[in-house]
Amino acid sequence: QVQLVESGGGLVQAGGSLRLSCAASGRVLSINDMGWYRQAPGKQRDSVASITSGGSTNYADSVKGRFTISRDNAKNTVYLQMNSLKPEDTAVYYCRGLIKIPGSFIFREYWGQGTQITVSS
Repeated sequence: QVQLVESGGGLVQAGGSLRLSCAASGRVLSINDMGWYRQAPGKQRDSVASITSGGSTNYADSVKGRFTISRDNAKNTVYLQMNSLKPEDTAVYYCRGLIKIPGSFIFREYWGQGTQITVSS
């Protein structure tokens, strides 16, 4: 019914930059909060950044000042600009959205399939 498709992952050297995109498609009526999470091998999935439908943002302390989340509501897309990347940023990055579909009264959580970010030292 709803798909979140991420793009923009890859391999980058420390100090470099990458930009992730996540587009929601399918039976999307409305999108509330969107965000990015990451999971390194052997660790839990943690929040990286989030953004409300009105544009308010929140960041994990570890990425403040380096990462910027933004969204294009007309395109149902959220972005994550990542600068000054560090080896410890290496993880699988997942997109999450709270989405309402036609006929539903509530927002449900949807996740993307994940995209690998590897930062070499």
